[in-house]
Amino acid sequence: MHIALNQLATHLQKGLRPLYTLHGDEPLLQQEAADAIRAAARAQGYTERTTFAVAGAHFDWSAVLAAGGSLSLFADKQMLEIRVPSGKPGKDGSAALQQIAQAAPGNDSTLTLVLLPRLDKATKTGAWFAALENNGATVQIDPIDRAALPQWIAQRLAVQGQRVVAGEEGQRTLGFFADRVEGNLLAAHQEIQKLALLHPPGELSAAQVEAAVLNVARYDVFKLSEAVLGGQALRVQRMLDGLQAEGEAAVLVHWALAEDIRTLKRVKDALNAGKPLPAALRENRVWGAKERLYERIVPRLSDAEAAHLLQSAHWVDGIVKGLKVPDWPQDAWQALQRLALQLCRVAMAGR
Repeated sequence: MHIALNQLATHLQKGLRPLYTLHGDEPLLQQEAADAIRAAARAQGYTERTTFAVAGAHFDWSAVLAAGGSLSLFADKQMLEIRVPSGKPGKDGSAALQQIAQAAPGNDSTLTLVLLPRLDKATKTGAWFAALENNGATVQIDPIDRAALPQWIAQRLAVQGQRVVAGEEGQRTLGFFADRVEGNLLAAHQEIQKLALLHPPGELSAAQVEAAVLNVARYDVFKLSEAVLGGQALRVQRMLDGLQAEGEAAVLVHWALAEDIRTLKRVKDALNAGKPLPAALRENRVWGAKERLYERIVPRLSDAEAAHLLQSAHWVDGIVKGLKVPDWPQDAWQALQRLALQLCRVAMAGR
């Protein structure tokens, strides 16, 4: 049984299942979801809690199985937590998790909570994860993307009785807030809590928010790729500045940009050869959010633009490795910014 994160609270009010699995790479949201399950469990009499953290391939799963199968010494009901930080329980762990999952529906004295990182498609189709999903409730915890972040911030402010001013000014304020905390949801949560300490419930002005919120954004190369393909020039410049300040390797940033350019060229060539766009995208392993971006860009991408982008990527490859290229900035990050904005302009033309 799969439960959407935003439906978890409603689900818990209706009653508990004996097995829950949380998987995702957003620590704040996973912690909050786990806390909600723990609170509901305590209210239902699960007063004792045992936690196991799976560390390495040689972890002793027999202790976990024993804890799950034993009655509590101090309470009628107990809660068993199993943390698998790697998301790879190994052969023994896979068997143990299947055994725990299959026993869960008939075990009224133990509520089991399994905590996992983000899982790839292959892992989610494995026997052990299928057993967890079929015998309990699973909650996939996805990061809040940039487009949804202002609304998420507004909702969190509302919980503590605060709101930004209405209209365009309020949207600009939320946008400013989102820019400062993008990619760092835990810090966003802390900044929201700070506003509750600094100001009483009610309306917050733009000046109050701007004075209080620190620049704690964190960027990653793969989010940069989505911003470039989305034609978000200002965000791209901000992300490149952030990546440079964080000490990211210029060669890695170039690889991400160049890989998108090479993929665009391959998909365009396939389209020119008469292959349907969906098939060309699948062959080049383009899916998810990027699939929608490619679907918009590729049909409008000219062969000349694709060739020019590929040549630019080749030149910047040399620059980030210390070579000089005529008519290009010799600073690696300036060259990366120019390449990114070239791709941005092509993406914007496809809108």
